[in-house]
Amino acid sequence: MQFKYMRIQGRENSYITKYPKGIFSLCWNLIGENRLSEEEKECFIAIDEWFKENLPEPEPCKNREKVVTFFKRENTSEMLERLKPAMEMLDKYHKPYDMVYTNFVGTIIYEDDWQVAVRVEDGKMAGTK
Repeated sequence: MQFKYMRIQGRENSYITKYPKGIFSLCWNLIGENRLSEEEKECFIAIDEWFKENLPEPEPCKNREKVVTFFKRENTSEMLERLKPAMEMLDKYHKPYDMVYTNFVGTIIYEDDWQVAVRVEDGKMAGTK
């Protein structure tokens, strides 16, 4: 089966969305907890900067709205390759995460060539049952 969307998310909820935190939040939490070595910290910051430079930041995310983003599967191979070191850090520091593949993301409020953003209400994607 082909899935349209993919998200790497943890098992702890965001205080903003009440939905599982994405990979970037999980890694920033490791930095905030002073768990990463200086080299690991620099590596993750370089990953984060690459994404900021190469993918548009959805307006709802900039505005800190209650949204979550999913990568479009058709365009994820390079992104997944760039995220491997971040996933390895999560593994090393025992931060559980899941790779979620789905065709059902609720009502899309933002879309570009690489990702979609969907509104979240009470920890659930709006527009899904």
